[in-house]
Amino acid sequence: MAKENIVNLKGEKVSDITLNEKVWNIKPNDAVIYDAIVLTRASQRQGTANTKTRSEVSGGGRKPWRQKGTGHARQGSTRAPHWYHGGVVFGPHPRTYNKKMNKKERMLALKSALSYKVLDKNLIVVDDLTLKTNKTKDMIKILEGLKVSKNILIVVKELSDNLILATRNIPKVELLTYDELNALEVIAADYMIITKDAVKSVEEVLS
Repeated sequence: MAKENIVNLKGEKVSDITLNEKVWNIKPNDAVIYDAIVLTRASQRQGTANTKTRSEVSGGGRKPWRQKGTGHARQGSTRAPHWYHGGVVFGPHPRTYNKKMNKKERMLALKSALSYKVLDKNLIVVDDLTLKTNKTKDMIKILEGLKVSKNILIVVKELSDNLILATRNIPKVELLTYDELNALEVIAADYMIITKDAVKSVEEVLS
C-alpha cells in the first residue's frame, strides 16, 4: 500500500495516510484519459452558433427582374446565397457536442489521472482546510507555505463560504468537491491539494 504524508497548512508533516492502490497507484491508461478530456471539453461547448438559410433571411419575396430580355442572368430571389444579404449555405446551426463514455471508462480515466499525480509527486494531502477568515491574502500565504504555484487544484469534502471567497480571486486556482473531480481538472493542475477526508471519499466512490 502506498503511503503519503499528511501536512498542516504550514506544510509541516503531522501524520501519514495509506492510499488505496486501486485508486492512486494503478498503471495509467493514456488512451482513456485522452477520451475523457475530449469528452469534458466537448461538453463545455455551448453549440449555439447559428446562421440563416435563404428561407430564413428577410426579404427576397419577389423576382428582382423578369426572366428574359434584360441582359442579366436569370434570378429568382435577392436572398440567394450569392447575393449580398443572401442566406448562408452549409453554415452552423445549434447542436450539442456531447459525447458518450461508459462509467467504467470514466472511473478508469480519473484513477489514471490521480495515479499520475502520485507518480509525479504532485499530490499534497492536508489535515484540514478550514479557514478562519475569507481573505484572499490568507489563502495565498497557505499556498506559499505548501510551496505550490502555477495551476493548483484544491479538493475538499465539503465547501465552506470562507474557502470559496478566499480562493475565487486567485488566478489559476480551482476549487472542487470530491464528487466534482474529473480527469481534465486533475491532469491540467500542476499540483493537487486534497484534504484527508476528501481522500477517503474519493476512494469510496472509485474503489
